Amino acid sequence: MLAIDRLGYYQNVIFKHLQAGQLVHIWLYDNTEFRLEGKIIGFDEFMNVVLDNASEVWVKSKKGTPHREAVEKGARVSLGRLLLKGENITLIEALK
Repeated sequence: MLAIDRLGYYQNVIFKHLQAGQLVHIWLYDNTEFRLEGKIIGFDEFMNVVLDNASEVWVKSKKGTPHREAVEKGARVSLGRLLLKGENITLIEALK
């Protein structure tokens, strides 16, 4: 019962961000090098989230590889609209 109450609470928090049209930062479970930033325009009961005007915001610098160029801290990479699986989300914070 407690797990269901918590799930309902988290869904209400996400819904408030959606209603307010706030920009949010989303911290990812397996990636601490960047955060996703965007506006929540949808979500479901599994906490899968749809972000509009999403972008990667790099919080750590990354050296280049043969398949990817180097990225500096603070860099932004525009992604557009994306669907993020709920299992990849660690934290959602509102930007003011």
